[in-house]
Amino acid sequence: MTNAANPLLADARVSFVLPHKGRSEMLLETIASIQAQQTQAYPAALTFEILVVSQSPDVKEALEPLAENIRLFLRPAAETISALRNYGVSQAQGNFIAYLDADVALSSNWLCAMLAELQQGSCVIASAVQTCADDAPVLEKIRTWLSNAETDCDVEFLPGRNLLMRKQDVALLGGFPEHLVTCEDYYFTQRAAQLGSLRYSSKATYVHIGEDKALLPMFKKEIWRGQSNLQSIKGRHIPLREWPSFFVPVVMMALFLMALVNLSLGNFTIALTALLFAITPLAAYSLRLYKITQYSIPLKEILYFYGLYFPARAIGTLSGLVKTLSISMK
Repeated sequence: MTNAANPLLADARVSFVLPHKGRSEMLLETIASIQAQQTQAYPAALTFEILVVSQSPDVKEALEPLAENIRLFLRPAAETISALRNYGVSQAQGNFIAYLDADVALSSNWLCAMLAELQQGSCVIASAVQTCADDAPVLEKIRTWLSNAETDCDVEFLPGRNLLMRKQDVALLGGFPEHLVTCEDYYFTQRAAQLGSLRYSSKATYVHIGEDKALLPMFKKEIWRGQSNLQSIKGRHIPLREWPSFFVPVVMMALFLMALVNLSLGNFTIALTALLFAITPLAAYSLRLYKITQYSIPLKEILYFYGLYFPARAIGTLSGLVKTLSISMK
């Protein structure tokens, strides 16, 4: 494809928008991976800027030794990650927006590869696949396999860790939903899918430096991540395949509690029935993931993962529901 055939190739100015709070050492790794992008092969003028939108005032000192194409904006601690992203876009000078989490490391070909993906068909967002080291902890490998369950295809939504899109499409969508504390990326990207396709491509990769590496911290994070589950349903179409993620954790926890209550009351048949119904989705999800990992992750490790993931999601969903109800009653 020539520059004349596609005007977007004649002038690619990319604004990397990085929302940030704490863990500045990971932010520096993210910035280093951006600055290491190999742009010489791109068939046109290609420039980029880095916008760090931070809630950590002390990050200014950490950024001072770095290149001048980094712009820092300090924002109030109460703002959501969506608000940080939207503010970054409001200050961006590029005609492409690259949304990155502040704890990822991009492969050196990420920018050129994702720009190329955006030129294909009706692609509105391009995103690279996750990778990890061979000696990564088991949990990080599980997370990576889950992220890459479907690759080199159009998907229904994308996590917000690495997204590239045209600034004009961001404007059409009105930015990220600032009322959501979590799940904002799924909400935003699914709405973007109404404009065109979402491409999850293996032509470039990223490492999630801040990926979960131990079960207990993951359990705590999933409680937090689950708090906007139900809020994220409002105002968007939910595909059939996504519904189980909202209700399976809550139903499983309810069934386990039913089993415990009936066991204490001596209702052994009801307790056993409830327990069997509770472990059925646990077994199904575990066997599915075991197959996705090409049987490279021990099944018991996958069972440990889901054994904590589902209760954490249930607690997070219910706590988010209680918070929403309490706010609406005021």
